[in-house]
Amino acid sequence: MAKDLYHEKFRIALEKDGWTITHDPYPLRVGRIGYEVDFGAEKLLAAEKGNAKIAVELKSFSGPSDVNEFHRAVGQFNDYFVALEVVEPNRVLFLGIPEDVWKDFFQEPIIQKSLERIQAKLVVYNPFSEIILSWIN
Repeated sequence: MAKDLYHEKFRIALEKDGWTITHDPYPLRVGRIGYEVDFGAEKLLAAEKGNAKIAVELKSFSGPSDVNEFHRAVGQFNDYFVALEVVEPNRVLFLGIPEDVWKDFFQEPIIQKSLERIQAKLVVYNPFSEIILSWIN
């Protein structure tokens, strides 16, 4: 699997945010179909005395067309979302995107509507300062 342009920077950002990386990549298998989500991570939730588990598919949107990158991201997100429902329904899937992509391309109304349709959860990060800026449910 080819790693995303900001793979290592995002990993650092997740760890700075208090997450423990459990999988890099996170393997998903449903029947004969196998996937690899970029990250699996856990975080201890003291108040609930349990762990939050997430999977993150990371995208840099570094290709020549944001629309094509978005199509690819949405397709992967949907496949992984369905697979997680079958294999590990308590793990929450996020799409990781850089801050500049969030502030520009992801503010387009059609993009917002598409994200709403697939019930996408996002994690916005800054690859240069290696920090998570926001978790968007």
